[in-house]
Amino acid sequence: MVTERASAPVGRLATLNSRYHKAGLTIFGLIVLGHWAEHIAQAIQIYVLGWPLPEARGVLGLPFPWLIKSEWMHYGYALLMLIGLIMLRPGFHGTAKTWWTASLLIQVWHHFEHLLLLTQAMTGWHLAGRPVPTSIIQLIVPRVELHLFYNTIVFIPMVVAMVRHLRPSPAERASMTCTCAQPALV
Repeated sequence: MVTERASAPVGRLATLNSRYHKAGLTIFGLIVLGHWAEHIAQAIQIYVLGWPLPEARGVLGLPFPWLIKSEWMHYGYALLMLIGLIMLRPGFHGTAKTWWTASLLIQVWHHFEHLLLLTQAMTGWHLAGRPVPTSIIQLIVPRVELHLFYNTIVFIPMVVAMVRHLRPSPAERASMTCTCAQPALV
């Protein structure tokens, strides 16, 4: 049975998720990988090089130390991730969409935690009377480790979604409106 490709949707978001989906995913992926590189660099500085926590600022934090302390920067990235996951979601189908949605749902919580941190930084009120802005899970897990964990559990389903999106089943391929999928094997 021959299945026709889904008709191309209209509108800017629809165009992003059809004609420009591959480009959007590439740009989003590069942003995510850049952020990951910062977290990995900071982890190496702490756990491999033995740097004290205040000196372990990733790559960009070394020349720009204020970045690591900026709740606005951290919140901005969490918001960018949330927006990217939401905007690119309509381009996914089948199991790829399920994995992308899992990443999105985890990022919703991660975003909430950063919103809580930003609110504390702006108001001067700190959760549980802590001397610095503190997220809910940070009450039991240190911030560096917590953010490595959050970024890992958002990243893994995102990667699975992208792999499934690039290698869809025949039924998923038929419903796709973008050109992200690898050529089908004959």
